[in-house]
Amino acid sequence: MDSFTSKVAVITGGSRGIGYNVAAALVDRGAKVVLGDILDQQGEDAARELNERVGKQVVAYLHTDVTKYKDLKALFALAEKLFGGVDIAVLNAGITGKGSGGIFTPLDGDKVALLHMAKSGKGGVIVNTASLSGVLPASPIAAYSASKFAVVGWTRSLAHMKHVANVRVNAVCPAVCDTDINSNLDDQSTSDYLEFSPKVQMEVIVQAFLRCIEDPRLSGDILMALPDGVHVQPKYIAPASSVSKEYLEKFPEIRKRGTKFAKDSLAQAIENAKL
Repeated sequence: MDSFTSKVAVITGGSRGIGYNVAAALVDRGAKVVLGDILDQQGEDAARELNERVGKQVVAYLHTDVTKYKDLKALFALAEKLFGGVDIAVLNAGITGKGSGGIFTPLDGDKVALLHMAKSGKGGVIVNTASLSGVLPASPIAAYSASKFAVVGWTRSLAHMKHVANVRVNAVCPAVCDTDINSNLDDQSTSDYLEFSPKVQMEVIVQAFLRCIEDPRLSGDILMALPDGVHVQPKYIAPASSVSKEYLEKFPEIRKRGTKFAKDSLAQAIENAKL
């Protein structure tokens, strides 16, 4: 990617915690940012603070419930209206504690981001926020863990979007970090699990997001933000019994047909969305 000064980012869950810190890092590097969240006062304060830091409007905030498709469409539309497009999407909104129940939904966000980036013809980068619990089962937060496994699988499955629409999709899996999201815990076992887990520093998490955005080699990749730094999780290798010689011979043809089908489907989706 070229300098961040020409980039526009949309960040959900951007009022505080990881989303806010990634937004600040992008603003410091010259990007423009649109924040979406349901924490309106904190979101408006965050936008005002970042704009004052730069001395002009480079950040906007919009109330966004990521479970509502119309809210996501409005968020990305605002980025286009104010700043001319969307190059980076950080899909980070989530909850823990009461009401979480495994509901963590960046998936519609990926779809809206992908349509906007493909429509522009420039492509872009999408980064999903997963969790260490998305690759390492965590019994005290089983539903949350299952939802994060879904985010990881979804991200892996979108690696081909680099060839379909010049959009790279990656995910960051942070270890436990001291953020406000952990303040609404509804049982002692979860509290103990988080309290005694080794912590990752916010700076390391931000580093992982920036690497997902900047490194053109990363597509469908999972970056672990751990107490000892950032690590790329190795890609899964299929068992030998599930791969045949015939399949390997046919794979280039299968991939070619699949890419054409995906491009045709994407064009139709853009038309249907009326963005």
